[in-house]
Amino acid sequence: MPYYFAYGSNMNPARVEARIGTTRRALPGVLRDHALRFDKASRVPGISHANVAPAAGQRVEGALFELLAPEQIECMDPFEGYPHDYDRHRLPIHTSQGPIQAWVYIAAPGTTAEALRPAREYLDHLLAGEPFLSVDYHARLAAQEAVHDLDETTLRALGLSRHSPR
Repeated sequence: MPYYFAYGSNMNPARVEARIGTTRRALPGVLRDHALRFDKASRVPGISHANVAPAAGQRVEGALFELLAPEQIECMDPFEGYPHDYDRHRLPIHTSQGPIQAWVYIAAPGTTAEALRPAREYLDHLLAGEPFLSVDYHARLAAQEAVHDLDETTLRALGLSRHSPR
């Protein structure tokens, strides 16, 4: 079966189910030799989405979803902005069951920028992935500087709301 590795807001299982339907299972996974970055420019100036970039010796923790059907990854494409905002790659994700090849979305060339921060509401979705993360990694996410107090129109433009993802 195909797998999808979420390291950003889709670590929230409720968000994944709302977007692509039920998955077979979700388990903790690690993308090795990559680092989490908040450098993927959103449609709102100054606001970022999560991204991963190659970085020797570093690791990105996340949720590895086993899909019920191969076409479920195509259902995720519009939410990830594939192929314009993110590219889809097959990479090994390390689990307690060994490495598993999975789809991973990585920002497309020309879509990243420096000095961006995620919206607080977006970061809350990442924090909802707590069951898949180590205590240290979750604490690092919780300490991430974020933009607070965005208005409802801006949040809707980002696909977010004030309602808590948990």
